[in-house]
Amino acid sequence: MKGWTASDIPDQTGRTAVVTGANSGIGYITARELARHGAQVVLACRSEARGAGAAERIRAQAPGADVRVAPLDLADLTSVRAFAAEYKGDRLDLLINNAGVMALPHRRTVDGFEMQFGVNHLGHFALTGLLLPKLLEAGPGARVVSLSSFMHMLGTVDPRDLNMERKYGRWAAYARSKTANLLFIHELSRRLRACDAQLTAAAAHPGYASTNLQTAAPRMEGRRGTQRFMEIGNRFFAQTPDNGALPTLYAATAPAVHQDDFFGPPFQMWRGTPTRSARAKWARDDKAGRGLWAASERLTGVRYDALAG
Repeated sequence: MKGWTASDIPDQTGRTAVVTGANSGIGYITARELARHGAQVVLACRSEARGAGAAERIRAQAPGADVRVAPLDLADLTSVRAFAAEYKGDRLDLLINNAGVMALPHRRTVDGFEMQFGVNHLGHFALTGLLLPKLLEAGPGARVVSLSSFMHMLGTVDPRDLNMERKYGRWAAYARSKTANLLFIHELSRRLRACDAQLTAAAAHPGYASTNLQTAAPRMEGRRGTQRFMEIGNRFFAQTPDNGALPTLYAATAPAVHQDDFFGPPFQMWRGTPTRSARAKWARDDKAGRGLWAASERLTGVRYDALAG
């Protein structure tokens, strides 16, 4: 995969992809490149207006792109269920669990979960489970890709305090949610192997990419100094969103991708072309993965009945 770029994406004609958070940043680039290579792409966005704007930009940059917008708020399980119920595609080959929030002040989802855990993990857990029958029907080549972060190295998941009721730390909560993303893919891969399913689950991380993820929280709180600091970091140290999207695109489209693979810049760094990435031992722990899975089913009410336990 040395030097792999978006030009190496295989033809995606006849395939359908759902990309969450596709109106900006890495999600936007991912959706655009999949559409540019022939896929029909559903932009699953919290704001339909921003999603519509993203669709227009994609059509302008990739003439002939087949894209449409569907509302999805991962902080509201009713919205997740409505998206899955209204999904009109004849098939679903790729589910890209891209959307996320980072380092927010303490907030709760509509359903009462700590916001970062609720959006980054629980919303995507529910979405994947509800769309699972479509993914399994697609046959060979179907994939689920979840975005994690090298920040997962800083946080384990505490099953006794998933909502961080005891002590909330914004960066600790973010790191835990990114570990949860990897544990989800780890356990999903185990279950897919157990029932010999023709669906591959993989993960990716973008390194340090210049997107609005870094500035959203300080802008929300009016912390102009922090916002400016993040903007400077984005400008001088981060890689472009186009490069940050490459690990996701590789996990979603490259031929040599296996269950539970994890791709990112080399050596867990913040930039560079995609390669297989290391992960913390707690992000590939079988017991932790099964425990988080059971808790996620209980909290979301979504069960993966199509897979062996």
